[in-house]
Amino acid sequence: MLIPIIMAGGTGSRLWPLSRELYPKQFLKVAGDESMLQQTFARLQGLDHQPPLLICNEEHRFIAAEQTRLGGFEHSGIILEPVGRNTAPAIALAALQALEQVTDSEAEPILLVLAADHLIENQVAFQFSVNQALAYAEAGQLVTFGIVPTAAETGYGYIKRGPSQSDTAFKVDSFVEKPNLKTAQAYLDSGEYYWNSGMFMFKASQYIDELRSNNPAILEACEKAMSATQADLDFVRVDKEAFEACPSDSIDYAVMEPVCSDNGSGSLIVVPMDAGWSDVGSWSALWDVSEKDCDNNAHKGDVIAVKSTNNYVYSENKLIATVGVDNLVIVETKDAILVADKSQVQNVKAIVQRLKDTDRSEYKIHREVYRPWGKYDSIDFGARDQVKRITVNPGQKLSIQKHFHRSEHWIVVAGTASVTNGDEVILVTEDQSTYIPLGTIHALENPGKIPLEMIEVQTGSYLGEDDIVRFEDRYGRI
Repeated sequence: MLIPIIMAGGTGSRLWPLSRELYPKQFLKVAGDESMLQQTFARLQGLDHQPPLLICNEEHRFIAAEQTRLGGFEHSGIILEPVGRNTAPAIALAALQALEQVTDSEAEPILLVLAADHLIENQVAFQFSVNQALAYAEAGQLVTFGIVPTAAETGYGYIKRGPSQSDTAFKVDSFVEKPNLKTAQAYLDSGEYYWNSGMFMFKASQYIDELRSNNPAILEACEKAMSATQADLDFVRVDKEAFEACPSDSIDYAVMEPVCSDNGSGSLIVVPMDAGWSDVGSWSALWDVSEKDCDNNAHKGDVIAVKSTNNYVYSENKLIATVGVDNLVIVETKDAILVADKSQVQNVKAIVQRLKDTDRSEYKIHREVYRPWGKYDSIDFGARDQVKRITVNPGQKLSIQKHFHRSEHWIVVAGTASVTNGDEVILVTEDQSTYIPLGTIHALENPGKIPLEMIEVQTGSYLGEDDIVRFEDRYGRI
């Protein structure tokens, strides 16, 4: 019983300004027409598996749910982490949930642990490695997937292989930290090292046993968190207080390295994978895997380049024109522009930290913000006014609410709105408008079959998103 576990946590700060804390890289369409999360689901098609379990941060729950819905992907639940505690606890939650979901007493769930923010170009090669690993997992081995290296990469950890178990598997000798360039070249030349992919396969019960032996504090906290779960739509909410008390650690440090130690069980296998893998950990990594023109430029969006070479240019809204530049990363979004030397993109995290330190919103959210009912785009704002473009998906409804500091004008551009305005419920159609006075209980719903598009003009003494009192909400936000 193979159950994929898709981990969709993390913030992807090195891909700022495209990736934000509340809209990280796993939800972005960095390569192709699907998000990285959707691509992770899609590459499972053709494998014999049960519906995946998805793990994500509570703040990302509606984005994750909407992307899986839009992709038509089946899942068996979305486990919500109230706080980030790294991969070892996240996988423990999934293992406990998988064991809880198994109704056949003789069935043994085998977990295929995947990250939602990886690119894999060759789906056939990926599935071949997964199928090769399955026999070892069924036999009681922990399996990690080692990426066959193509360069002396200093940005990845490495796995050193030990004795051969077959043509497609080896015992793991050790895990190695990110090396310097000289050491990385020696690893590449030896043929005995693989990039550490962060993908694994093992029996759920065996992972629990290894965690109990090597890091019992993590297991105890996760068991407490899972003992008081609450179902909410497709979401599984764990006990927040118990999970906050959980130590934060990666699966490598908490389980895999102890297994390889002198006192460990030694039951760890590495299966090589040569499938065009990348964790897209930086803009230069994205340039590496992108299609390029004759001048080695990778462009996305409205871009004109003259005598420019080796650049990555991403335009979300505006025309970007380059003349005589080389080795740059230029990324434009609705509220920010990044210009960086491609050799310095690892330092983008410093920009994000500076934004956090100065309490600027650009590190956390885009100008366009996604909600469970749709999205809004803050087009313009002043001291006492703000203009938003709001999109409400068919059949969705905003909460019944009121504001203490602002009134709102709503103008419908496309579709039909069902508006609750005090004691009155009215239909507002294209080219019509309505006014919501300050302090009036109101709600907005799209009863139609097409998206509702409208312009909202807010006026008042305070226009923050926290000026809201919810009385009823179908998304559990009260």
